[in-house]
Amino acid sequence: MPLVEIEISNNDSILPDEIVAFLREADLRVSQFLQNSPRRATSFVPCDFKTVYHALQAITDANLASGTSLCEWGSGFGVVASLAAMLEFMACGIEIEKDLVDASRRLADDFGLPVEFVQGSFIPSGAESCAEEAYADNNAEYSWLITDADDGYEELQLDLDDFDVIFAYPWPGEEYLITSLFEKYAAEGALLLTYDYPETVRLRRKLSEQSGAP
Repeated sequence: MPLVEIEISNNDSILPDEIVAFLREADLRVSQFLQNSPRRATSFVPCDFKTVYHALQAITDANLASGTSLCEWGSGFGVVASLAAMLEFMACGIEIEKDLVDASRRLADDFGLPVEFVQGSFIPSGAESCAEEAYADNNAEYSWLITDADDGYEELQLDLDDFDVIFAYPWPGEEYLITSLFEKYAAEGALLLTYDYPETVRLRRKLSEQSGAP
């Protein structure tokens, strides 16, 4: 089903104090992780969290989402999911690296945020062939995402189409995979928010085949 672009305001408003404090701590922990775990650093690159926060804020301010459930694909430190929770989304994250899952849980717990993080793959059961084809067609280098990891949705006891918003930060070459998975498996009306380096975001909505407008 088609995806349509949605324009969102480039909001440069002053961040609330609680967001500033959270991001300061998150940046500190991310920096420490990258310094202490150089092997992991090659598979973990954080996005610009302020940019994504403003995008999430724009979604809530304009009431663009059909509901409040959000899932962060490849959640890393879980900063985006935690920011979403601070905007009153029912947020969760799926991450394949155990160390990052543990770190994201500690960060959310330390700030009293009701976010759930699970270890596993965000590629839903039955979509492995879709992922393999996407990588083969686009010569993507990051085939480590195609694994025998546990199904993240089973861990959450939810399905991909239960979410109103999906956030992802695709590696180079992964945009096609992210878009294909969302287009095939997300619910009609769901939003796909992606971060594109440097400091830009893209918002799309999945429409029904009969729809012609956002």
